[in-house]
Amino acid sequence: MTSTAPETQRGHDAGDPLGEQPTSWQRRLRRFGHVPRPETSLRDRLDPPYTRPGRQVWSVLAIPPHVADRLVRWSGWGGPLLVTLVAGLLRFWKLDQPHAVIFDETYYAKDAWALVNQGYEGSWPKDVDKLILKDPSSVPIPTDPGYVVHPPVGKWIIGLGEQMFGFTPFGWRFMVAVLGTISVLLLCRIGRRLFRSTFLGCLAGLLLAVDGLHFVMSRTALLDLIVMFFVLAAFGCLVADRDHARRRLADALPVDEEGVLRPDARIAETLRLGWRPWRLAAGVMLGLAFATKWNGLYVLAAFGLMTVLWDVGARRTAGAVHPYRAVLRRDLVPAFFSTVPVAIVTYVVSWTGWIVTDKGYYRNWAATEGKDSSWSWLFPDWLRSLWHYENQVYDFHVGLTSGHTYESNPWSWLVLGRPVSYFYEEQAGCKESATGKCASEVLAIGTPLLWWLACFALAYVVWRWFFRRDWRAGAIACGVVAGWLPWFFYQERTIFLFYAVVFVPFLCLAVTMMLGAIAGPAAGTGARAELGLTTQDPTGERRRTLGAIAVGVLVLLIIWNFIYFWPLFTGTSIPEDLWRDRMWLDTWV
Repeated sequence: MTSTAPETQRGHDAGDPLGEQPTSWQRRLRRFGHVPRPETSLRDRLDPPYTRPGRQVWSVLAIPPHVADRLVRWSGWGGPLLVTLVAGLLRFWKLDQPHAVIFDETYYAKDAWALVNQGYEGSWPKDVDKLILKDPSSVPIPTDPGYVVHPPVGKWIIGLGEQMFGFTPFGWRFMVAVLGTISVLLLCRIGRRLFRSTFLGCLAGLLLAVDGLHFVMSRTALLDLIVMFFVLAAFGCLVADRDHARRRLADALPVDEEGVLRPDARIAETLRLGWRPWRLAAGVMLGLAFATKWNGLYVLAAFGLMTVLWDVGARRTAGAVHPYRAVLRRDLVPAFFSTVPVAIVTYVVSWTGWIVTDKGYYRNWAATEGKDSSWSWLFPDWLRSLWHYENQVYDFHVGLTSGHTYESNPWSWLVLGRPVSYFYEEQAGCKESATGKCASEVLAIGTPLLWWLACFALAYVVWRWFFRRDWRAGAIACGVVAGWLPWFFYQERTIFLFYAVVFVPFLCLAVTMMLGAIAGPAAGTGARAELGLTTQDPTGERRRTLGAIAVGVLVLLIIWNFIYFWPLFTGTSIPEDLWRDRMWLDTWV
């Protein structure tokens, strides 16, 4: 599934069946639109080539071939950077507005400020937010330890922005906006590698750039966007690791006298894939996700299983007769130690401030209430105190069942059943409004058309994974399941729609995959090119034209929908009747 033409024919080795002329019955069936599925070479199955725009695009734009080649070479980074620039401009525009402490910023902004200044969170007095907004320098950092229920990495990141730009709304939102912007670049590059298409990669990034939930969370000092960033980065590392491992397998396989790559059971089952730095990097990223909020632990488990199954698929493709046994012997132990222990060590290291300052909440529990523990001879006091703290936090999270106005069940998330209002303010004397009032709101809600389209896209992804065994569909589904499914085990808890931001990039990948299928292959790609059915095939041209129009319309509608809800994403004051027009569902009020 691509929307662009193949970059090269390097994967079609000499003697490949794709190079043969179509048989007589295939030529007779051309007029009826029959196109047999081509045999993909082994090298292309292990290491698929990237695609590029067909020559027709450049001829229409009157761009010389040598200039076109240079643009194609630069587009792999140029396209994603351009999309990222747009996303950054949107996210940093009036980032300090509204000038208020909105929703849970009241916890994380203050905890971050204490953390970067004294190494542990303090117990802040109530009703201090107004003083902070008026004159932050007049508000002392409390030295008494505060009881916090989330690990420190996300607050360290928020605090970095406060160190650079002060204890202000812009300061505590800055680093979150940076990560939100970079995540668009990551998704462009991940999508490009996943689909082997720069166009589809940039499309995925563009959809993320105009998603309302991702946009709002990128402009708010909460932890969930930070978790999303590390989860997406870990996914990108694992996709890169998959490519490198399969390329190593391809390079080790024998080539016959005709230059065709051939499978080899012995090599496929015994080859050691060696040093895999991308997998180690994924372990660090997953550890940082876990060290921001605990739901990152579920992602660690899901991604760990996914990368092992990728190794099974690679060895099977290379010719392994017993791929599971081969992975068990050669890959399972290195995969485990590259991810799980690395993530755990990263998590523990993230508590360094709490450990070395000796003043954090429960920091001295092991030396006081826990001094009679039977484990005191084996583990240091700081580790036992940390373990006790984690147990107390777990009990808090599991027992958090107090009601909230904007809580929602995860069943309703994909259809945006109950968004969260972070900020709302009415202004009287509004002449533009029929009611005489204007309203300003920051509403944590996804771009509706994008999310509702994603419901169909997920069904398509599941179908493609189950019936076509498409690994890309399985990877996308894994990302959604890892970020969404765990919340179904805690439906009694007070949970919110904005937790779904963790799997929003995978929703965008799912929509991109479906849109790519709607657009269809470009002229000169796949089986049509091999059978001589390129631009001269009217049926194929008509199919591609209609598909491209449909995709263009859908993308423009999503962008329009984002623009329409822009006031609700940014807290822009609008007449109350216009605000009510945007409340498409009663549950949004």
